[in-house]
Amino acid sequence: MTVPMAYQHASEDFMRFLADVREEAGLATMNIAFTMVDGVLRTFRRRLTATEALRFAGVLPPVLCALFIAGADEASPLPFASRDEMTREVQALRRHHNLSPPSAIRDVATALRRHVQVDAFERVLAALPDGAADFWAGRA
Repeated sequence: MTVPMAYQHASEDFMRFLADVREEAGLATMNIAFTMVDGVLRTFRRRLTATEALRFAGVLPPVLCALFIAGADEASPLPFASRDEMTREVQALRRHHNLSPPSAIRDVATALRRHVQVDAFERVLAALPDGAADFWAGRA
């Protein structure tokens, strides 16, 4: 069997995603975009059980999947909070190097929806706790 295309081009696809996030949020660099994406993924992951997190990871492109599950633990999930509270959580990651704007979650969600199979993504979100779908609501 040949290596699936998703794996053959995983790094390039990830860099395109980061460029999309950078543009969506009006950020200056890919490094800033990476920190913002990392913060958004960690903030969301903290609100899922391990099983739910694996289910969600399964609909992400390979590098985003790896980033999402990196450092995951078995801690009890946090409840979904207000968008402002969760945005402050995103901004707290690497605080002195984090330039995530107030729109960070929405910006990442908007870009992510252009890089996943939307039907599969929506099916997984529908099976996750209340608040998951709202978290990933992007710009229309």
